Amino acid sequence: MVRNKRNFFIRWVLHAYVLCTIKRHLHEINFHKIETDPDKSILLLANHFSYWDSLILYIVTRKLFKRKYHVMVREDTTVKLHYLKYAGAFSVNKKSRDMLQSLDYAAELLQSQQNLVLIFPQGKLYSNFVSDINFEKGATKVMAKAEGKFQLIFAATFIQYMRHKKPTVTVYLENAASATKTQDELKNAYQQFYEKAKAEQTEIII
Repeated sequence: MVRNKRNFFIRWVLHAYVLCTIKRHLHEINFHKIETDPDKSILLLANHFSYWDSLILYIVTRKLFKRKYHVMVREDTTVKLHYLKYAGAFSVNKKSRDMLQSLDYAAELLQSQQNLVLIFPQGKLYSNFVSDINFEKGATKVMAKAEGKFQLIFAATFIQYMRHKKPTVTVYLENAASATKTQDELKNAYQQFYEKAKAEQTEIII
């Protein structure tokens, strides 16, 4: 597996690149504040529909959660874009024995209250307005290994153009019960949250 690495200069360059890219291509990113426990790390579970997902959530988490950003990324992506490891990315390969190592590493990161770990439990890209959210098993394994150390937060991101040339992004967030331990419990809890967020998104009128 590819682990994230610290390099202040490269990380600063990538931070500047993300800010510039977001400003250039997106009209705005909307999100609301939620309560977080300063004594716990954050496990953020989010839908996955585009290249923009990790960049958008990087901006949101930096402004809102004030934690060190880490994101689980497919191994082929981290190999192709090797600089991502300096921006908090670490790899996972579902077809390799290294997958367990990646899950253990995610749980290890959650031991520190300074960290935030972003996981896209769908495992691959799906439509922004898909009805049923697919859930891979990795998230529940990470939660079991890091039990009691983290705060679970759900995120759902939607993009619409409205009346602007650039798209507007809305990120919905929710504190989730860490008691959702099984695969079905976690999937059902996220599904309910996602459906509510999507309903709110489709009711937006400008």
